[in-house]
Amino acid sequence: MANRKDSRIEPSFEGAPRDRSSGGLSVSEEDRVVPSNRKASAKRKPVKSKSSRGRRGRSRRGLFGGIGRLFYWCFVLAIWGGIAVAGTVIYYGAKMPAATTWSIPDRAPNIKIVSADNQLLANRGMSGGEAVGLHEMSPYIPEAVIAIEDRRFYSHFGVDPIGLSRAMVTNLLGGHFSQGGSTLTQQLAKNLFLTPDRTLERKVQEVLLALWLEHKHTKDQILEMYLNRVYFGSGAYGVEAASRRYFGKSARDVTLSEAALLAGLLKAPSRLSPARDPKAAEQRSQLVLAAMRDEGKISAKELASAMSAPATRAPSYWTGSENYVADTIMEELPDLIGDVRGDIVIDSTVDLNLQKLAEQSIRRLIDDSGKKLNVTQGALVSIDDSGAVRAMVGGYDYSTSQFDRASEARRQPGSAFKPFVYMAALEAGRTPDSIRNDAPIKIGNWTPDNYGGKYFGKVTLATALAKSLNSVAAQLTMEVGPNAVVEAAHRMGIQSDLQANTSIALGTSEVTPLELTSAYVPFANGGYKPDIHFIRRITTADGKVLYDSSGGSVPRVVKPEIVGMMNSMMTGTVEIGTARKAAFAWPSAGKTGTSQNSRDAWFVGYTANLTTGVWFGNDDGTAMKKVTGGALPAQAWHEFMVAAHEGVPVRPLPGTWKSTPADTVVPDEIPSASNNQPAPVPPVSVGQQAPVVPRAAPVAQAPLPARNVVRPAQTVDADGLDMPADDGATGSIKHPVPPGNVGGPLKRKQTSILDILGGG
Repeated sequence: MANRKDSRIEPSFEGAPRDRSSGGLSVSEEDRVVPSNRKASAKRKPVKSKSSRGRRGRSRRGLFGGIGRLFYWCFVLAIWGGIAVAGTVIYYGAKMPAATTWSIPDRAPNIKIVSADNQLLANRGMSGGEAVGLHEMSPYIPEAVIAIEDRRFYSHFGVDPIGLSRAMVTNLLGGHFSQGGSTLTQQLAKNLFLTPDRTLERKVQEVLLALWLEHKHTKDQILEMYLNRVYFGSGAYGVEAASRRYFGKSARDVTLSEAALLAGLLKAPSRLSPARDPKAAEQRSQLVLAAMRDEGKISAKELASAMSAPATRAPSYWTGSENYVADTIMEELPDLIGDVRGDIVIDSTVDLNLQKLAEQSIRRLIDDSGKKLNVTQGALVSIDDSGAVRAMVGGYDYSTSQFDRASEARRQPGSAFKPFVYMAALEAGRTPDSIRNDAPIKIGNWTPDNYGGKYFGKVTLATALAKSLNSVAAQLTMEVGPNAVVEAAHRMGIQSDLQANTSIALGTSEVTPLELTSAYVPFANGGYKPDIHFIRRITTADGKVLYDSSGGSVPRVVKPEIVGMMNSMMTGTVEIGTARKAAFAWPSAGKTGTSQNSRDAWFVGYTANLTTGVWFGNDDGTAMKKVTGGALPAQAWHEFMVAAHEGVPVRPLPGTWKSTPADTVVPDEIPSASNNQPAPVPPVSVGQQAPVVPRAAPVAQAPLPARNVVRPAQTVDADGLDMPADDGATGSIKHPVPPGNVGGPLKRKQTSILDILGGG
């Protein structure tokens, strides 16, 4: 045991030298888990200074170390940025409907209105033009749009990272937003589904929808949808509407310079519109042409030719009087087919050539005489015997005023209303040969003076109407009663409310040119009142008929005998009366009208083919300078009707009536039935149905008594209107005393000497 004890080796940590070869255990300071505070042994390596370590670290890492750190942090940021973007897309995408429910919304329906000769009158609806296939439109249009808006359209997947990056860099360097990175697909997605708000949510949704569009449709389909829906300014959506708006032609016929102008509008449709700033539009179009040349779409020769093309000068609004017709058609459309849910074609009754003739006549007369005569507006309506409106001009210039004076403006017709007075008198038993005394009369506080203060004494009704004698019209109204006149006018086609008073004899109740003209149509077609219409037929784009106006019967509203007598009398207006300037080769008749102080001037006349009414005046009701219905209105009527009847076989006016010689007519008679003239006929009941009959034989035109000189009035008993004779002293004509209850049923009144002396 002693030996074992003596042979034990105790570990030594200090002082004793280590002998690795001896096989004994020893632990140095370096072997400690926790080093002691003692100084390191002499064998430990000396510690280097901090400056020396920094120099070596920098030399070891160098430039590559900095790049590595940059790359590292960029990678980290990219990961977090991707996570943020993905989260944003997921968040806003979750707010959208499921992709399985997405579908292309229907394009706003276009309403194409064509003339009777199949020419385009107008396009209406939200788009303002029909859809045109990519293969149908001018090839310059898609090339110009791609060159300036999306050069990599056919290579990207709906979103263009290169274009987006370029736009971001340009905007950052410029310090403001000058370029957009949206592709045509993104713009289409925005137009189809989204609002124009510039928000992050809308941008994310735009990208998602663009990717969906690229997945579902071909590039050509996307481009075609875009070009047919994008806004080109001035109310035009789609290339067809814009081409019609700015160039007056279809998108099929657009030239290179015009296509460049259209493509240039897309950046700022309203600001760059040639209707607003033609110079800015031209400058922008030149940038488009340069882009097309850079992309190899056009040659240098084509570029030079297009650059030299004159700038487009577009009107500030849709122009052309045919737009008055289009507006009226749009108002009638809902009553015929209800809501429009798809593209439709409306075949109108308007003849575009006649429409242009009417517009030119109205504008020429105002241009030539407007300033001198203080005339600023005019209107014209022409209707055929079937009630089809063949032309309608609602004002001097549609581009400056869209108010339709033909169908909306109510004005006093003046003497143009007298035919209904005479018709009521004829239906009550008078004839064109009945004689009345043309002399100054006073009805209550009203004195219906003749134009110019001239009076003709004893005249036939035919002469009184031809000369437009106010006193005779007032007498007839008193005889038959104002209510009978109102009933006759409404039966013939007047729709406005009429005041049943004696002054209605001179047209003091307001009417529109359209309804006044339509009320003359029964005189032209033999006594029938057709429905006045602008639309012949309505079809869908694929030809399905939605509405057809043909067929059906029309009611007779006036007897043939009365038509014959009225046509005989109103022929005199054109031949010897106030409308001699309107006469032309065709048998025609009509009536002039001038309201007080020449505020309104009218002529409504007709042949066996057309009934045309013309009005001139001012919107504010100011007086013209002595303009009468026999002046400008008769001239415009003549110009239009001569052109409208060129090459058309001559036809006589309907109805027959043979005049009785004037010397056989008893002045105060009420004609009775005889072999030579028809028995008095009561008014035809409204609503009586009858088919349109063939044209009657020509009207026998007997010479009218000459009543064109001023002479003393003779005493005539005008059914209760006591007409004092010339007093023989001064040559003046005393005012007669009117019967009582003016405006109601006629009642005889005993006249006293005090009444006569008091003038009433």
